[in-house]
Amino acid sequence: METTLGKILLVDDEESIVEIISYNLKQQGYEIATASNGIEAITKAKAFNPDLILLDIMMPKKDGIETLKELRNMAAFANTAIIMLTAKSDEATEITGLQLGADDFIRKPIKTEVLLTRIQTALRRSKREEEQTILNFGNLEINKTHHTVTYNQQVIALAKKEFELLMLLASKPGRVFLRNEILDKVWGADVIVGDRTIDVHVRKIRQKVGIDLFTTIKGVGYKFEISEPS
Repeated sequence: METTLGKILLVDDEESIVEIISYNLKQQGYEIATASNGIEAITKAKAFNPDLILLDIMMPKKDGIETLKELRNMAAFANTAIIMLTAKSDEATEITGLQLGADDFIRKPIKTEVLLTRIQTALRRSKREEEQTILNFGNLEINKTHHTVTYNQQVIALAKKEFELLMLLASKPGRVFLRNEILDKVWGADVIVGDRTIDVHVRKIRQKVGIDLFTTIKGVGYKFEISEPS
């Protein structure tokens, strides 16, 4: 059975770009699926289960930012590497994309050598995150395998959902997780919980650990960011 370097979903509405990038990636040994808009991208992603998604921003029907947000709200693609492709230099859009969970941005026209390097880096980082069972942040240790949290060598007892919430946010420090995304990944889309559920759990984690591990993005969500007392 022929092995590949990984499965990549390429989403762009410009046929010439899709042809060139697809050809170059296949030559390198990647398995490729393509889509021409965000709606098609969601369908293809579910069927293809890619290791990495190259996602254009400016597309018909559903643009790249909307598609990124929808993908990150799905448990299956919570940690899938996603690189955004953009034809314009728009800092605000890039910030929004990074906050929503984009791993990288590549500006058009795309140089093949740069694209391949960024893909390799994103896939390596994604694999390390999947394999990593212990997260260390100074005096704080989070052990995913044993479901334990240690701060200043003291074991902190967290309830199951408190630990899952902490683990989710700590898995990508600095990334803003949207409130509905947190609810979906920690409590599940089929579970009905109150609007203040996340806030209550965040407050309990802060109290138990004794330091603030989260930054609140008002009206948006939370990100993992340690603020130790001076």
